[in-house]
Amino acid sequence: MLAAYVTSFSPDSPLDGLEVGDRPEPDTREHWTTVDVRAASLNHHDLFSLRGVGLKEQQLPMILGTDAAGVAPDGTEVIVHGVIGADGHGVGPKEPRSLLSERYPGTLAERVSVPTANLVPKPAELSFEEAACLPTAWLTAYSMLFTAGGLAPGDRVLVQGAGGGLATAAVTLGVAAGLEVWVTSRSAEKRERAVTLGAAGAVEVGARLPARVDAVLESVGQATWGHSIRSVRPGGTVLVCGATSGDAAPAELTRIFFQEIRVQGVTMGSRDDLGALARFCARTGVRPVLDAEVPLTQAAAGLARLQEGTQFGKVVVRP
Repeated sequence: MLAAYVTSFSPDSPLDGLEVGDRPEPDTREHWTTVDVRAASLNHHDLFSLRGVGLKEQQLPMILGTDAAGVAPDGTEVIVHGVIGADGHGVGPKEPRSLLSERYPGTLAERVSVPTANLVPKPAELSFEEAACLPTAWLTAYSMLFTAGGLAPGDRVLVQGAGGGLATAAVTLGVAAGLEVWVTSRSAEKRERAVTLGAAGAVEVGARLPARVDAVLESVGQATWGHSIRSVRPGGTVLVCGATSGDAAPAELTRIFFQEIRVQGVTMGSRDDLGALARFCARTGVRPVLDAEVPLTQAAAGLARLQEGTQFGKVVVRP
């Protein structure tokens, strides 16, 4: 089957280790299901894998991808939940938590095998391309806003870095739920586009906000951490799901403890949350912002958009 996979690691030029070609069909396992992938979406996790983060040489070649929507053998249209080992279904209770493409082959292929319990029904209202955007970036945004963040209509939130899949998801979901959403970006064009999605306002990275926020969604790290800590109200929450610009230093611990700021880590979300997110999109008309759609043979072009930071929304790959 055709797949996009890692053959070698290159921290400085990650796409050098990417190949698209023939790979063996997924293994048959008890309590697992092989899904015909109709659409997959790209994430920074794929670039991290190409740099050697979370993988070892002996695991290569490894098929990339954590997100997919497709068709199960019985004809059911499904969304793949990419977290493996969180509840033991299909892997045993002692299986450590991982994401697809870390311990098991990922979704950038014509077919992917996952624990049957990881399959979530795809609402008919969502296309395969839209559904494929949900399992990582959109699920993480949903978890940050509503599960870990506990935000409610009327609350104010800051999203660091407009343009990526997580940021566009957070703006779209937050606005639909009645939040006052602010975003930052170095790009005037991306700030303007965030406002068209419904953001209350968009400012340059580091700029002062009109008022402190109840929560900050932080995925950038070093470049925005200080601004996040200064922008959240006393007793508020900074929700962290990544650090694309590197680890934050210094941590600003004095401000954190004196103002009783809560720092909460978030990695995607549960299968039930993914189902709730899919139903939310189906019922409200909220849809993922699609930046580009590329065939699997051109996966490198899609990943290049993420590496360059030129995308606005999700990049979708179609086998």
